[in-house]
Amino acid sequence: MANKKMRLCILGFGAVGQGVAKVIQSKHEELIERYTLDLVVTAIADRSGAAINPDGLDLDVALNVKDETGKLAQYPEYGVADIDGLEVLDRCEYDTLVEVTPTNIEDGEPTQSNILKAMNDKKDVVTSNKGPLALNFKTLINAARENNVRFRFEAAVGGTMPVINLARESLAGNKIHSVQGILNGTTNYILSRMANEGTEYEPTLKEAQELGIAETNPYQDVEGLDAACKIVIIANSLMGWDVTLDDVDLHGISNISSNAVQLALKDGYLIKLVAEANDGKLTVAPMLVKEGSPFAVNGTLNVITLKTDLSDDVTVVGVGAGSIETASAILSDIISIAKHTN
Repeated sequence: MANKKMRLCILGFGAVGQGVAKVIQSKHEELIERYTLDLVVTAIADRSGAAINPDGLDLDVALNVKDETGKLAQYPEYGVADIDGLEVLDRCEYDTLVEVTPTNIEDGEPTQSNILKAMNDKKDVVTSNKGPLALNFKTLINAARENNVRFRFEAAVGGTMPVINLARESLAGNKIHSVQGILNGTTNYILSRMANEGTEYEPTLKEAQELGIAETNPYQDVEGLDAACKIVIIANSLMGWDVTLDDVDLHGISNISSNAVQLALKDGYLIKLVAEANDGKLTVAPMLVKEGSPFAVNGTLNVITLKTDLSDDVTVVGVGAGSIETASAILSDIISIAKHTN
């Protein structure tokens, strides 16, 4: 059987984009053997510009250039300076867009424009970016349908924890009544440390930042916005709701004291940031969960329970953060698209 060649354009070459390049590199031969799938990256873009080669870029060179100069435009021979995502999509030859630019939850740009352009050009799209999905879900889904292209976004919801694909494939035929989950690895790490070590919030956050678990600006994580985006995407894609970020009743963890965590522990409970879609309402807030329950997960783990009509409660646990972990979800989406392409 002949190998199926899929040309990828990667927009965004931060931690996740580099993770995707590393995963494609390390799995290249295995993907050919298992799926007869030959992945070729014809373009990669970052803030400095892009590297574009219709015959395929050397991912080792791309990663080294990024590491040494911070600018993909410095890629030898094929580097192009000062070119934005839309221009890259015009100039490169590709089958599937991998959109992994930083999340913008104000207006979803430039991701939304990049995705819509690719779809209008009849290209399939994989993204890890929550912004446009949490703000304009219907617009993107309708564009994919109208252009008859595939649109996958597993990595936007649970890092490496399979939620969307599990519900759509393994639980096909089930109606999902409600969803409850710990959907942010950073806040779970902070709250786990506060429970295990008896530390206060501020020094624990600082430690998480030093370890690279929390962002330099942790606002979206600790105030619950990241988890809110994810529960919106889940409610829209798996439960057929039509909601946006504005519909979430939102409370973060920055006001939680060590004292509150220790009092909860005395009664056999942990405090966790829980996202919920139930009875037409979306909430993200600190909640008490019983020690020993499926939600008593430590570190950066995520967990989600789908309440269904046929399969009762289905609970999944997985690592919620990390560039290689997120890249693994992106790779599973790429493979899924390849399997369903003639």
